[in-house]
Parts: sequence; structure tokens; C-alpha cells
Amino acid sequence: MTTILLILVVLAVVVFLVMKSQQRGSGHSATQLDDAKADARQAIERLGGQVYNLTGSDDASRQALADAAERYNAAGSQIDQAATPVQARLAKQTALEGLYYIRAARVAMGTDPGPDVPSIDGQKAAGSVTEDREVEFEGRKVAASPNPSSHTPNYYPGGRVAGRPVPAGWYSEPWWKPALVAGAWGLGSMMLFSTMFSGMAGVPYSAEAFAQGGDTGAGGDSGDQGDSGDSGDQGMDAGDSGADQGSIDNTDFTADGGGGDYGDFGGGDFGGGDFGGFDF
Repeated sequence: MTTILLILVVLAVVVFLVMKSQQRGSGHSATQLDDAKADARQAIERLGGQVYNLTGSDDASRQALADAAERYNAAGSQIDQAATPVQARLAKQTALEGLYYIRAARVAMGTDPGPDVPSIDGQKAAGSVTEDREVEFEGRKVAASPNPSSHTPNYYPGGRVAGRPVPAGWYSEPWWKPALVAGAWGLGSMMLFSTMFSGMAGVPYSAEAFAQGGDTGAGGDSGDQGDSGDSGDQGMDAGDSGADQGSIDNTDFTADGGGGDYGDFGGGDFGGGDFGGFDF
């Protein structure tokens, strides 16, 4: 009887210790999630204030503000659905990307771009456009520039799209959008990249490296990922947020009433995937 009683006591102690350990772990995880959400909301609120208070004065600034508004909607949806610190961090990354669009709009309008924005995942490794380029591709001209203009009104802050790096810069058309919508690049993407960026000082990788994800010769993305954990290649694609972004009418920010209206971003609907006839 004494032996049985001792065994029961030991089991009770073990169960008690396991439960206490689980409670401590649960409390720690909840604290981490709360901290990550609070951090993300700071960036989202900062972005929202800019989106509502700025009005574009030309095509480039209006398009950048439309993209910023879309990022604001996506980040708000992501943070509402975040159930882990990694998911909360993705919401922050989306908001930071929106803040880069805000800075781009300010630059296009000739005003102070404002305070610096922390780097987003994949941005440093992606490089940036350092000179004006215009190339022939599939019967039309596609241009890239380090500066906004009526010819290059589409900004991208740099980062990964569907696993491949896209340099920061201003473009005549958003050539990365089909991959953002489809989640994969078409066969012509490597050719376009090669003709557009070959030999450009600000792009530290070749077309072959681009096809492999841009890791070869680009130093990888490890320096940009921070503590993102298993977030991997988010490609800045908030398509899995599944959110209805009706909270902001993006058409108010579009250039010439079009182009910037991405509709329901959660569903990956960018106006039917038609970007000026650009078809990968």
C-alpha cells in the first residue's frame, strides 16, 4: 500500500510540474504574440496616417499612393488574423513596404521623403536601379530608372516576388505583377531581366542567379530576414490574407482613375491580371 501511495504521489507531482511548464510556455507565447502585434500596429498606424493625408500631384505619386493604400489594407487584414508572432511580423513587413511607397510618392512630388524606413525582407539583396534603361521586349519598350517620371511612374521598393528578387526603382510598367498574382514567373521573365539589368552596377547578380532566386553572387537574404523564422519567401505577397479591403477605396489614389485599383487583394485580383498587355 505504501508503495502504491508513493507512486501516486510521484505521478501527481509530475503532472503538476508538466501543467505548470505548459502554462509558463503558453504565457510566454501569448506575450510574444502581443508584443509582435503591438510592433506591427505601430507601423500600420504610421502608414495609415500617411495614406489618408497625402494626395498625389502626378501619375507617379498617385500610383505610389495607390500602392501604399493597398499595402495598408493588406497589413490591417493580416494583423487582424495573426495568430503567431511570425504572422504578426509579416503584417509589419507589409506595412513597411507601404511606407516605402509613401516615401516614393513624396519624392515624386518633390517634397521631403520623411524619416528612414527599416529594410524589408530581401530588399538589400535585390539591389536597385542605378541608371536609366529602356529595352525592347515582346514588341514593346520597357523602361527602368532610379527616378520617377511620366515615362516611369511605377515604383517598387525592392524585394522578392514569387521567390525571385526585383530591384528597387521606377518602371514604365509593373513587370513583376503577373508573378505576384500567379505566384510564379513565366518563361519570359529571365529574358526580360537579362536585357533590362545586365551589367547594371546596382544589381549584384546575373540573369541565371535571378532564375535561381538571386542567391548566387547576391549574398543571399540572410542579412535581411532577421528573426522571421519560417516566413521564408513571402514575396511581399499578402494574397493569403483572404481579406476584403473595402475599408479604403483605392480608386481615390489611382493614376488617371486606373492602374492602381487592385480590387480585392486578398483574392489576388489585380484587375484581372491585365497589366498593359504584359503576358509572361
